[in-house]
Amino acid sequence: MSSILDISKSLPSLPNVSGADRLSTSMLPALVLLSLLFVILTKGLYNVYFHPLSKIPGPFLSAFTELVYLWYWVRGDLVKHLCSLHQKYGKTVRIGPNRLSFIDAEVWKDIYGYKVGGNKKAAIMKDPQMYGPESNGRFSILAKFDDTEHKALRKVFQPGFSDRALRAQEPMIRGHVDKLVRNIYELINHDKDIPLNFVRMFNCITFDIIGELAFGESMGLLDDGKMYGWVESIDGALFLGPYLSLFPWLMKLAMLILPGRLLESQAENIRYASNAVDKRLAKGKVTEKPDFWSLVLNSKDSEVLDHEDMKANANLFMAAGSETTATSLSGLMYNLLSHPDKLEKLLKEIRSSFSSEADHTIENIQKLKYLAACFDESMRLYPATPLSIPRLVVNGGGEVNGQFVPDQVVKTPPINPKTALTSLKTRVAISTFAAYHSPHNFKDPEDFVPERWLPSDPLYAKYADDRRDVFQPFSYGPRNCIGKK
Repeated sequence: MSSILDISKSLPSLPNVSGADRLSTSMLPALVLLSLLFVILTKGLYNVYFHPLSKIPGPFLSAFTELVYLWYWVRGDLVKHLCSLHQKYGKTVRIGPNRLSFIDAEVWKDIYGYKVGGNKKAAIMKDPQMYGPESNGRFSILAKFDDTEHKALRKVFQPGFSDRALRAQEPMIRGHVDKLVRNIYELINHDKDIPLNFVRMFNCITFDIIGELAFGESMGLLDDGKMYGWVESIDGALFLGPYLSLFPWLMKLAMLILPGRLLESQAENIRYASNAVDKRLAKGKVTEKPDFWSLVLNSKDSEVLDHEDMKANANLFMAAGSETTATSLSGLMYNLLSHPDKLEKLLKEIRSSFSSEADHTIENIQKLKYLAACFDESMRLYPATPLSIPRLVVNGGGEVNGQFVPDQVVKTPPINPKTALTSLKTRVAISTFAAYHSPHNFKDPEDFVPERWLPSDPLYAKYADDRRDVFQPFSYGPRNCIGKK
């Protein structure tokens, strides 16, 4: 035994080599990077060649990674990008690994319409990721993705958007219109060469009108413009909203890096809206001037609303009803001033239809066919909502535009769709701007031709085959714009 120990002592000592020493630490970052690239490449190639949506045409990179879609979204070029994709690939395009875009008129029914097609039609739900609560933590009617809850809330608000409600508000609306016209004349009389900012003017009048409807009092923007900061802050919220819905974690970061004055402005606007609703509700159900809330509060179904729900929806109506209307009016003004012949034709219709100012009623204005055609054509060229909000395919998938669309691109055990990993689900949408500017749907799609909406005019027979049913500026189905009238 001692001889063995003596021999072992005479042998040269071996270095103590551990696993960590064998693998140089300098190689770890490279191995991690290679592993990451391998995962990205493998997933990307799967998306392109083996994915359930792989047979649908679209760009290679868009199928490979969602980053392409996000890149165009963040740059603000998504509308133009989708338009060019549909021009190149056709009516149905794969715009992301799990995203499909359509421009066919029939898709409105499949995605946004009532489900009457039996088991073949895909079950569609709103994407919870795209909607969040209002500043008070309550969900507005727009953010209610449960169909039953949405239907109940819509029933409550419906009286406030009826023909009766519109006519009851006619004197108030006319008062604001008269004030806008007076302001324009005063500016011109002061300096006939002064440039007029119609975008700002239209924002002022729509916010004043919607403010009186939603809060029971005008914001006075046409008077002194002191509250115009609210208009600008709402524009900022509309700008940031899509980013925060795509990347919810940005909300906390935004609170840290946004200037204090901007955050305070947002907080002040929230306080103003809250106080305005409190002030209106303190007047009770019946007021001297009939308004939106008097109709809603006297509805037999109004008990489903509490105080905070009213505030959340008032904020929504303020933003949605004013900005979109101002955008549409601005587009119409631009198109008419850019086409003097169309403007002259419209003026001729208006002047030949009214014998006095007293005839300028909503009922009579709705009879002006060429005016309606000008509005439709302008909203086709410059839609206030150029992108429809994507919907999620659920419950096993089904047909959209005549082809099967799976509900989940990665199969998982059955789960509640409300709490599903929505990133794994197929998103479908009709790209409204691309649909309205597509030669598949409209002849001379880039031209301002109001007459295309008057197919009985023999001089414009070449537009008779236009797919006018693809034009849905207020969306479609049970969740279309409640303020459409």
